[in-house]
Amino acid sequence: MMEALLEVLADGQFHSGQDLGKALGVSRSAIWKQIRLIEESGIEVYSVKGRGYRIPGGLDLLVLEQIRAHLKPEAAQALSKISLNLTIPSTNAMAMESVWTDGHGSLYLAEQQTAGRGRRGRGWVSPFASNLCFSLTWQFSRGAAALEGLSLAVGVALLRGLKAVGVEGIELKWPNDLLWRGRKLAGVLLEMSGDAAGECFVVIGVGINVTMPDSADEAIDQPWIDLKRVAGEAPSRNQLIAEFMNEMVPVLQQFAEEGFASFADEWQASNAHRGQVISLHLGNRQEQGICRGVDNSGALLLESDGGIKAYHGGEVSVRLV
Repeated sequence: MMEALLEVLADGQFHSGQDLGKALGVSRSAIWKQIRLIEESGIEVYSVKGRGYRIPGGLDLLVLEQIRAHLKPEAAQALSKISLNLTIPSTNAMAMESVWTDGHGSLYLAEQQTAGRGRRGRGWVSPFASNLCFSLTWQFSRGAAALEGLSLAVGVALLRGLKAVGVEGIELKWPNDLLWRGRKLAGVLLEMSGDAAGECFVVIGVGINVTMPDSADEAIDQPWIDLKRVAGEAPSRNQLIAEFMNEMVPVLQQFAEEGFASFADEWQASNAHRGQVISLHLGNRQEQGICRGVDNSGALLLESDGGIKAYHGGEVSVRLV
C-alpha cells in the first residue's frame, strides 16, 4: 500500500485523504496510518485541512519499466534479474545472500538503505528516494588475483555513465571513490563469494548522491556533494541507473578478458590526486609522497625519497596533504 500511495504522491500535488482512499480501495484512516509510516521513513509530507496531503517537490521514484526503456540491448540481455525494493538494510547484503541462487547479472535496487556500508565499515547515508543505491552480481572464473583493479574499472564505468547524462568534471580517487572538487559524490564496495582461486561471484555495490538534503551534514563525517549541486539539476534516477548498466556491462566483460590494463589510461586521465602530495594510511603507519597514478594492475604509485613504490588495495586509506 505504501508503494501505491507514494506513486500517487510522487507528483508533488495535493491529494485529499478521501481521493487517496478511493484510489487505493482503503479507508481514510488507513491512508493516515500509511502517511505516518511514510514520514517515519524520512519523507516530508505536508498535511493541510481541506486540501489533503502533498510531498513538497515530489519524488523521482525508481520504476522498472522506465529503467528498462533506457537500457541498451547488450545491457538488457546481460541483466538476468532486476530487484526493486523500497526500504531494506543493504543491497549488498541482499545480493550476497542471493548470489548463488539468483546468479550472474542480478541487479538489486533500493529506494532507501537503513544499514548501507561504505569502505572499511563506514555507514552510507541514504535518504528515501534521494540517491542511488544498487548492487550488481558478476561471475568471474580466474580467482581473486585476477580481480585486482576491478574497483577502479567500475569507477571508469560510473564516470562514463555520468558523462552520458551530461555530468562532467568528476574525478576518481583511488581505489573506489568519485569526487567533485574534493567532495565525495559516490563510492564503490566490492564483496566476493566463492573460490578465491577459481569460480567466484563479486557483488559490486555502488552508492551515489543524487539529491541529498542539507540535513545530511549531521550524519556524514567528510565533505560531500550530490549531482543536483554539481549539475544544477538532478538527472532522472531511472535514466542514470540504466546508463550505469549500459557502461558497466561492457566494462565488466572486457575486464574479465583483459584485466585493468585496458582502463589504466582512462582512469589516469581523471585521477583526482595526480601529481599531488598525498598520505597513505596503512594500519598503524603512514607513507607520504607524490601520487604518480596507477600501474596496469591498478596499484597506486607513490613517489618518495626511496623512488616510486606500488601500493595495492585492502586497508590502505588515501588523504590529500
